[in-house]
Amino acid sequence: MSGLHHMLVHFPLGFWALATLMILIGALLPGRMAELSRAALLPVLVLSLLAALVAIASGLLVWPIEASTSSPLARNHILTALWSLGVFTMLTVLVWRAGSAAFDGARRWVLLLLALIGISILATTGTIGGHLVGATTQFSELLKLFGWDVYHTFFVPTWVIAVMVLIGIVCAVLGLKGRRAAL
Repeated sequence: MSGLHHMLVHFPLGFWALATLMILIGALLPGRMAELSRAALLPVLVLSLLAALVAIASGLLVWPIEASTSSPLARNHILTALWSLGVFTMLTVLVWRAGSAAFDGARRWVLLLLALIGISILATTGTIGGHLVGATTQFSELLKLFGWDVYHTFFVPTWVIAVMVLIGIVCAVLGLKGRRAAL
C-alpha cells in the first residue's frame, strides 16, 4: 500500500511544479505563451488540489497516525505537505476569484510570491519524503543552512514568524489597493 502513496504524490508534485512554471511565465513574460499559461492555470491548480487531497489521504491511510506523529521526520513531512496544500489552495482561490484579472497589476507579484513560497515548501516536503524512504537529497543541506535539520521536530523560528506576518500585511495592503483600483 505504501507504493500507492509513493506513486500518488507525484501527481501534485507535477501539477504544482507546472502551475509554478505557468505563473512564472504568465507573470514575467509577454506574448502567446504567457497568455496560454494564464488561461490554463486554473484547471491545473484545481487538478493539483484534487491530486494532493488523494495523496495526503493515501499517506494517512497507509501509516497509522500514532506512528507518524511519534517520528519527527514523519511529523515534519505531514506538516509541510499540509502547508503546501494551504498555499496552493490560496493560489487556486485567488486565481478563481480574480478570473482573467489575476495577473493584472500588483496581483501578478502576489501570485508569483505565493507560487515561490509554495514550491519551496513543496520541495521541503519532497526532501523529507525522500529521507523517509532512504533517498536523501542535497536540499536538506540547504535547509540546514537556514537552521533546520529535517530529523528534528520543526519549530518556526521567531524571524520566520515575523517574515510571515510581514508577507501577510503586504498581501493585505496589495489586495486593498487592487480592490480600490478596481472600483
